[in-house]
This record gives sequence, C-alpha cells and structure tokens, in this order.
Amino acid sequence: MTPHNELRLLPWSGPDGKNCFLSADDNAGYLSRLADNTEAVQLGLGSELLDHACEVLSDEHVDPDELRLLVTDLTGALRDAVRVAASRGHRLATTSLLHR
Repeated sequence: MTPHNELRLLPWSGPDGKNCFLSADDNAGYLSRLADNTEAVQLGLGSELLDHACEVLSDEHVDPDELRLLVTDLTGALRDAVRVAASRGHRLATTSLLHR
C-alpha cells in the first residue's frame, strides 16, 4: 500500500468539491492512466483556451458577455493547471527523495 504522504492528487474533485487522491503501488494501473490522460486533456484544453483568449483580447469591440465567459473558462482552466502542477510537483518531490 502507498504511504499517506505518497498519495496522488487526482485531476478532478469529488461531488462536494473536495480533493480526490489515489493510493496505488502501480503507476501504470487503470486509475493512474486515467488521471494521466485527464491531465493531458485539461492542459491541452487550457492551451487552446489561451490561444482563444489572445484572439478575443485583440478585438477592440469584444462583447462584455463574451469577456465574462472567457474569464470564467480561464478560471476553470487555471484551476485545472494548478491542480496538475501540484500533483506532479508532489510526485517529483517524492520520487527525488526515493532516489537519494
């Protein structure tokens, strides 16, 4: 069993908005692969949204409702990216401690 300090933060939250964690000895297991794929999709969508944001912001006559929607979408993408970074950073720190 994975020690508590080696739990993986998953790229989604539970129904109550709380963090979800994975305790697994096998990083190639089904849930680990699902989490890896979800992270890749989230980061890819965030990158596409960033490109869209640049286009919208270059329009001098952009509609305020479109800006509001853009900010909402960017906030969600940033939340996902921060979660992915925290999860990967924790796993890197744990991995580097194991290789000392």
